[in-house]
Amino acid sequence: MCGIAGIVGAQPDQRIAAMLQSMEHRGRDDEGVWVSQPIDDVQRQACLGHRRLSIIDTSSAGHQPMLSANGRFVITLNGEIYNFRELREVLAARQHLFKTQSDTEVLLAAWEEWGVDCLPRLNGMFAFAVWDNKERTLTLVRDRVGIKPLYYSEIKSKDGSDWFVFASEIKAILATGLMRAELNPEGLNQYLTFLWTPDPHTLFANVLKLPPGHFLTLQDGHVEVRQWWDLSFDEIEEGRSDAWWSEQVLETLDRVVGLEMVADVPVGSFLSGGVDSSSIVALMKHHNAGRRVSTYTVGMEAADLRYEIIPDDVVWARRVSRLLETEYHEIMLNPEVATLLPRLVYHADEPIADPAMLASFLVAQAARETQRVMLSGMGGDEVFAGYPRQLGMKIAGAFDLVPKTFRRPLMNMIATTMPGGRPGRLTATLRNARKFARSAALDFQDRYLGFGTYFTEQMKEHLYTTEMFQARSGMDPYQEHRRYFARVRNAAPLNQLLYVDLKTFLPCLNLAYTDKTSMAANLEVRVPFVNHELMALAARMPTHLKLRGLKRKYIFKRAAEKLLPHDVVWRRKAGFGAPIRAWLRGPLRPLVEDLLSEETIKKRGLFNPGAVRKIIDGNASGREDFSLQIYQLLTLELWQREFID
Repeated sequence: MCGIAGIVGAQPDQRIAAMLQSMEHRGRDDEGVWVSQPIDDVQRQACLGHRRLSIIDTSSAGHQPMLSANGRFVITLNGEIYNFRELREVLAARQHLFKTQSDTEVLLAAWEEWGVDCLPRLNGMFAFAVWDNKERTLTLVRDRVGIKPLYYSEIKSKDGSDWFVFASEIKAILATGLMRAELNPEGLNQYLTFLWTPDPHTLFANVLKLPPGHFLTLQDGHVEVRQWWDLSFDEIEEGRSDAWWSEQVLETLDRVVGLEMVADVPVGSFLSGGVDSSSIVALMKHHNAGRRVSTYTVGMEAADLRYEIIPDDVVWARRVSRLLETEYHEIMLNPEVATLLPRLVYHADEPIADPAMLASFLVAQAARETQRVMLSGMGGDEVFAGYPRQLGMKIAGAFDLVPKTFRRPLMNMIATTMPGGRPGRLTATLRNARKFARSAALDFQDRYLGFGTYFTEQMKEHLYTTEMFQARSGMDPYQEHRRYFARVRNAAPLNQLLYVDLKTFLPCLNLAYTDKTSMAANLEVRVPFVNHELMALAARMPTHLKLRGLKRKYIFKRAAEKLLPHDVVWRRKAGFGAPIRAWLRGPLRPLVEDLLSEETIKKRGLFNPGAVRKIIDGNASGREDFSLQIYQLLTLELWQREFID
């Protein structure tokens, strides 16, 4: 387990409290008991805690918390600073002396030299905390895109004293005993809408996430959150040739892959056989000085694929592995899912209802047998426009030519008359077609938000009890998305979509479950596609280079043709996930009947038992495809049993 944690007495006259220097979970058999190891005087002053998977400078010299040479600053870091060696040279020239080879010591010196102005100089994935003994100020920082998580809470205890608690995991905040776990109705409303909860909200009342690219300061009991990084689409470079852009993409990706391979332990890669992960492996081979790259692939059993529209990745991964001569490992996705799911809900802290989390954990667990660090192709679709919904928005835009008076009734009629489900893979196809028809009738923003909605507002009206429906009255689950749309209102439509995904979908779903599952497996996962150097390059491109006609990720695929065969580059996209439709009809069915029974639903008081039953029966009969909605409710009930009960 990796992460940071700390607690500060927020009253001006209180000394800094000692807490949470190192927290290690003993396992499920002892009902989740946590123990904290003793802390020394320096750590007591700093109130910062850490337990870390060693990647750079694996000796004890780089242990944390770390005190600056002048005694003013104490730091604890979760993550990695990839360019720490370059920064070390700059700082050494400014008379900073170093005792270790760790990136933490370099970060500490950078903070001592430049304060928050050091942040733009950092290339890495990180969440860190700095205590300033002189100014009596705590600063929390999260990386640009939210690869590493960071939670915090302002708490008033029973005796009336104020506390500020932060941690990489919500479990550590709860372990202080200063607050009771309670459900946040607004977070619940957002979770049902998206499968996850957007920053800064969580499903816990009074627990917030520090948004990506932000830092928080605490001084004299006052908390202030400010942004230190953002992606801009203001400097689009027109007039460049496709060949020029293709060369820039390849050079930049090659550079960041090499940068993110920096480690004192072996570095491998996940391999799906798609263009993103295959390109990364091809570049890793170039940087690996003749050593074979260790790759891990997850596949699905043939019986489970009968309900899915995605092709099986394994055939392509095998081909790419032979082509690139990797040390290939293949894991078939056939777990004891009913046993595994509660475990992952525990590790996730708050429910993330994407079945891909199951596959992510299993492949991370397998990779950890030989590796400590893995590279992932995640983020390529967010940076270069590779998702079907981005293409769907372009196609749906054609309906804007139809007057709104006719468009909405027409598309709604198509959506309601289209069959909800059929046996086999057609079920998921029809679900997506209905969602497209329903959303295509809407205006630009609502259309895109509709593509990412699972429980619509109309569905929630039937789902919620009267009390819960009243409690969420006036709440807009899309408020954070609309705020981000407003920031880039003058950008090209496609860039608006990419920006909103960068701020919501990427950090709150994909990066969140990747971090949770990899940390549960004691593995570090790095994501070169969301390195800020590559994102900045893509942000300067005209949008036709990302989505050209019906071709997604056009310019990136042009660049990848220099690394991979044409059919690998341009093959049909296969989404990363798990066969949840088959599992709900098989190993998860008893769990559904137990955890979503009328008695359980009625006891919770959140939902109408009849509405839940209708969803389950409609899905089982094949009339509808409610697989993900059922998985949401199942995950939510497991989360409540783990944390609320």
